[in-house]
Amino acid sequence: MELLDLPTIWAVLLAVAVALYVVMDGFDLGIGLLFPFADNERQRDQMMASVAPFWDGNETWLVLGGGGLLVAFPRAYAVIMPALYLPIIAMLLALVLRGVSFEFRAPQANTTAVWSIGFFVGSACAAFCQGVILGGFIQGLTVENGQFAGGPFDWATPFAALCGFAVMAGYALLGATWLIMKTEGPVAEKARRQARGLLLLVMAFMVAVSLWTPLAFARIAQRWFSTPNIYVLWIVPVVTAAVAWTVWRHTERHDWVPFVGTIGLFLLGYLGLAISTYPYVVPPELTIWDTAAAPSSQAFMLAGTVVLLPIILGYVAYVYWLFRGKVREGDSYH
Repeated sequence: MELLDLPTIWAVLLAVAVALYVVMDGFDLGIGLLFPFADNERQRDQMMASVAPFWDGNETWLVLGGGGLLVAFPRAYAVIMPALYLPIIAMLLALVLRGVSFEFRAPQANTTAVWSIGFFVGSACAAFCQGVILGGFIQGLTVENGQFAGGPFDWATPFAALCGFAVMAGYALLGATWLIMKTEGPVAEKARRQARGLLLLVMAFMVAVSLWTPLAFARIAQRWFSTPNIYVLWIVPVVTAAVAWTVWRHTERHDWVPFVGTIGLFLLGYLGLAISTYPYVVPPELTIWDTAAAPSSQAFMLAGTVVLLPIILGYVAYVYWLFRGKVREGDSYH
């Protein structure tokens, strides 16, 4: 293990865990965001049935991301948690409300409409809080002597709010394209119409964030526009525009291309974030090497992760394969 750069390996593992969480839990949070726009409870039943076999397993990656951060980069965890404590707690409570609403909402029950509202509120709050956490992370945390030295509301800025609404729009787009791929009938047709409007909204948010960050944060402008970086990094926005155009063109004609393309947009946005912040795990002060745990601790946990991660990935792949195909009105996994 001495020959391996353990902090870099753990940084990659955590980045993959967060990306998997955003994509997998993103589409079922997005379906919650689309709940108010369904015509009736039968359509909401169909929407919920499309994610019923997957939604709770999707949150596994959030646990891996948070637990891995504590184990591999404890100094970063000790700074990030107090800095973003309020939106993190709000997110977790919203996820609890979303989960309770999912389990208690039963088709044709007297309380179905109430739990539908709970499912929407929990999904919307969780998505917004995740965006606020992202915005607070990008704009940087106040650190002195390796500890958080700011206030409890440092994260509450217009930029963080913009990121919150951007994540909500992105999740709603993921949800709409998931419904295109997994459902039939009026739900799928409405999702096709919604996806185009949401795609335009998502691209507007991506442009806004892409312009705001280099103008407001000199370190990000330096990363993107200094030479020779600019000669390579211009490819990222060009590919993003090409993927967005592909999603736009295929929304009306294909079932799976819009969803895969939307995942591509998320991953490209994630790549942009990595370019802007790496190797800082607490921007703009602490790098992954500054905050890393002892090599023996990282090596011990890495050994267990190498064994368990393929098992988890195999199980997830099996579940998605087992419940492949379209969900029709009236289908249920309750």
